[in-house]
Amino acid sequence: MLSNLAKLIRYRGLIQSLVARELKARYRGSVLGFLWSFINPLLLLSIYTFVFTVVLPNRNPIAQPYAVFMFCGILPWNWFSSSLMEASGALVSGGNLIKKVLFPAEILPIVNVLANMVHYFLGLLILIAFLIGYRHWPDPAGLLWFPVVVLVQLVFTAGLALFLSALTVHYRDIRDLLSNLLMFWFFATPIIYPWQDENVRQYKWLFDLNPFTHLAVSYQEILFFPGPVGHARWLLALGVLSVFVFLAGYWFFDRLRDSFAEAV
Repeated sequence: MLSNLAKLIRYRGLIQSLVARELKARYRGSVLGFLWSFINPLLLLSIYTFVFTVVLPNRNPIAQPYAVFMFCGILPWNWFSSSLMEASGALVSGGNLIKKVLFPAEILPIVNVLANMVHYFLGLLILIAFLIGYRHWPDPAGLLWFPVVVLVQLVFTAGLALFLSALTVHYRDIRDLLSNLLMFWFFATPIIYPWQDENVRQYKWLFDLNPFTHLAVSYQEILFFPGPVGHARWLLALGVLSVFVFLAGYWFFDRLRDSFAEAV
């Protein structure tokens, strides 16, 4: 396993090429092309702003402006959920590549994670524009933690992506189960409601068991709430767990590697 894992560094050029191909293929044939990477999050944030300021105004003083607060958590969640959904079918859709002897199959789910990370970064530009428009400035000291939380999410997501992609080859129902699990996971994470809310804090021990809680809260503390990042210890603990998840996911993937060519 360790020898195959070390080979990933040698395939960095191939990974970059496949990520670029994935990004180009996503909007191939559309009139606006790559501009949709900016238009989609802009439309999403505009809808949230209208709904939660006009139709169903949220007056929780902790999370104002509410649409911007919610967007701080939804953007990384979209990266996470889209990566897992796409990676779960990566080996099945890339069957022709897997049957080539020298092609490292683990690259396919990792490419999905990295491509969605690029979309996340592009969506951040829209979020930053709204933060400037609302004169809601993040704490400069807190921004130093931003690369850390992105790295933790990248490693955690890649580990789950490897596990799910390998499992889906043999159990195609995983994709349907995953879509429902992700919906439950989303509402069980403090994204559309603030972590500081009294009703949420009553079940703190339960939310602490949710790994994405610590990612979402960290993003909110870095990008939205003023002051120091109080969730740093949880984030570092999740970083250790993410490394374990990645190694376990890669080990599981490596164990099933020989069966991929026949199953797809």
